[in-house]
Amino acid sequence: MGKVRVAGFGVSIDGFGAGPDQCLEDPLGKGGKGLHSWFFPTRTFRAMIGADGGTDDRFASASAAGFGAFILGRNMFSPFRGEWSDDTWKGWWGDNPPYHAPTFILTHHARAPIVMEGGTTFYFVTEGIEAALAQAKAAAGDLDVKIGGGVSTVRQYLQAGAIDEIHLALSPVFLGRGESLFAGIDLPGLGYKVTETVPMELATHVVLKR
Repeated sequence: MGKVRVAGFGVSIDGFGAGPDQCLEDPLGKGGKGLHSWFFPTRTFRAMIGADGGTDDRFASASAAGFGAFILGRNMFSPFRGEWSDDTWKGWWGDNPPYHAPTFILTHHARAPIVMEGGTTFYFVTEGIEAALAQAKAAAGDLDVKIGGGVSTVRQYLQAGAIDEIHLALSPVFLGRGESLFAGIDLPGLGYKVTETVPMELATHVVLKR
């Protein structure tokens, strides 16, 4: 059985994992794109968007490798809220999303699975985080499950004690407002300890394990 991991999750110096006022035009919120400046130049990211070249970065590589299933919150899949108005929206990523594995979307509103190119199938789970994790583990087999975000989803799985390992990329930006990743969460009390800290030019990478 694989691990449950958060990997490559961008966080500001003041602890926000997304900026305020998220919308269709600004899916990461105001200033949120700056949390991922470390990732955009890497070979891993450029391969995701079908581009060549890029820098080698072991943290970027690890954030995309070894996963057999993914879990995303509704906001990570769609900018729309409430009932699904139609079946035209199939995610932010086009016909070939970067997951290439079963991907489970947490939602309050049922929807039929969506089969995409490249091995990604989106499944919509209305029974909560435990049901989504059980399905993801079954789909992943011996590979890991990635809790891909957003902030609310990571917080729920942290509070449930379900995450084995967390890799944060602390970007040198202040957002001031947005979605706080750790507010009200006692990481030491949940058993997490920092096992690695690596400062790099565009982010400081911190790994926590239980």
